[in-house]
Amino acid sequence: MAGYHSPQIDVAVRLNTNESPEPPPAGFAEAVAEGVLAIDWHRYPERAASELRARIGATYGLSEAQVFAANGSNEVLQTLLLTFAGPGRVSAVFEPTYALHSHLSRVTGTTVIQGERADDFSIDLAEVERVVTDHEPDVVFLCSPNNPTGVVDTPDTIRAVLEMVKGSGGLLCVDEAYGQFSDFSAVELLDEGTPLVVSRTYSKTWAMAAARLGYLLAPDWVVRELDKVVLPYHLDAMTQIAGTVALDYLDAMHDRVERLVEERGRLVERLADLPLEVWPSGANFVLIRPANHDGNTVWQGLVDRSVLVRNCSTWPRLDGCLRITIGTPEEDDRLLDALTEVLA
Repeated sequence: MAGYHSPQIDVAVRLNTNESPEPPPAGFAEAVAEGVLAIDWHRYPERAASELRARIGATYGLSEAQVFAANGSNEVLQTLLLTFAGPGRVSAVFEPTYALHSHLSRVTGTTVIQGERADDFSIDLAEVERVVTDHEPDVVFLCSPNNPTGVVDTPDTIRAVLEMVKGSGGLLCVDEAYGQFSDFSAVELLDEGTPLVVSRTYSKTWAMAAARLGYLLAPDWVVRELDKVVLPYHLDAMTQIAGTVALDYLDAMHDRVERLVEERGRLVERLADLPLEVWPSGANFVLIRPANHDGNTVWQGLVDRSVLVRNCSTWPRLDGCLRITIGTPEEDDRLLDALTEVLA
């Protein structure tokens, strides 16, 4: 099997991995550095990451026992699959969607069932019912806002899928890596009797991709099982400090999201003037398909002009598609100029 990799190319404008175009707010790095100076380097980090988990939980009205933290949401998802899936068990995804859901399933020896989304890339409940009824998956993945399409699942859709998964004895994972961009979160549906988990990350809206920190919100019985499987001392002391300090800047994070949404609107409006198919997005990226050009050729043309976007042409049902991360206004203007030249 092939690995999962995003190209890392030396370019002036990097819009391919959905990072925040802005750094954390003033004072954040200094506060983290102060915490790092107090680390006892000859000692292991606090194994349970209790302070971090308690602080994360408090922002959602949950307890420490309902939070699991790991090295990016990818380790969160991998641990979930190691715990509840694996050889002889099944996961379900609905394409096109986040490629790591299938990739990590296969890495853990899990059989992957791939359902199809509707023509507009929304969730087709009839298709979900077919997959759940025919295959009784142990873990079902939804991604909302969906990567790479940007589609946001409605609350009624998520509730309907959850009821199907409950009926089959499975576990529903709603991947909300871009959840702060959405008006609804599946966190509202969490309770101790519901087989639902919600994964989130610090990499996107928190502007902390370098920290590699993600977390999962779940019933405490799920978290207890994850703690049995995850490697000991997996979350280092610096990461725990950075994640805890970031929570002191909650308002700054929400302000950053508002600016990105405004810039997304401006970028989409400009893209609409070009010969492109542009999908509506509820995240910090936009999916496009050139109307009269090969997607690979357009991608290379942008790279030649020192602009890097994500080439999604090989992903299921996304032939010719490119995904553009929302950057700063200056970065987006350079993208638009380069894209206009390539399409001409």
